[in-house]
Amino acid sequence: MGCCSGRCTLIFLCTFQLVTALERQVFDFLGYQWAPILATFTHIVVVILGLFGTIQYRPRYIVVYAVWAAAWVTWNVSIICFYLEVGGLSKDSGLLTFSLSRHHSWWQEHGPGCVHKEPAASLGPPDSQALVPGIGCTLEHGYVEALHSALQILVALVGFICACHVASVVTEEEDGFDFIGGFDPFPLCHVSEKPSSLSLEQACLPA
Repeated sequence: MGCCSGRCTLIFLCTFQLVTALERQVFDFLGYQWAPILATFTHIVVVILGLFGTIQYRPRYIVVYAVWAAAWVTWNVSIICFYLEVGGLSKDSGLLTFSLSRHHSWWQEHGPGCVHKEPAASLGPPDSQALVPGIGCTLEHGYVEALHSALQILVALVGFICACHVASVVTEEEDGFDFIGGFDPFPLCHVSEKPSSLSLEQACLPA
């Protein structure tokens, strides 16, 4: 099978997802967001499997990618609700850091247009200083995180549709292709021996 439009689109989407996931992983590490770090790492692994399955015509890997794409959409919807404080959630809580640190989103201090304000001098050790949000940010960090998740949702939805299509096409071709006789049934053949001429005559009867 040649490079059909659905397969090529899925390869492009997987590659784009890898790039955006790696970008997101970097900023999650900078903000010590442990829950998103684990989720994004899993996402990267599954997207690589989906890319491999698409290139190598492995429908099972593509199905795994499609299932994860649905779960990834759910996760990013939860992230949007968290940062927009929907349903009583608070973006200032330590939910995403597992309460292991006082850090928050990296964009809280370094968002677009933010003027970084250094924390006041303290007699304690440097690592005990609290983080100070940026001032005058063009876009509040909660909206930046929500836009990141919205992009992930959009790409994952398109990837889910393409993965379902490609998996079904590859599965149908694997089921319909006969490696020996094509699509025709095997002919019924028998061999008759003529002693007089010592020759073999093969007669084939249709099934």
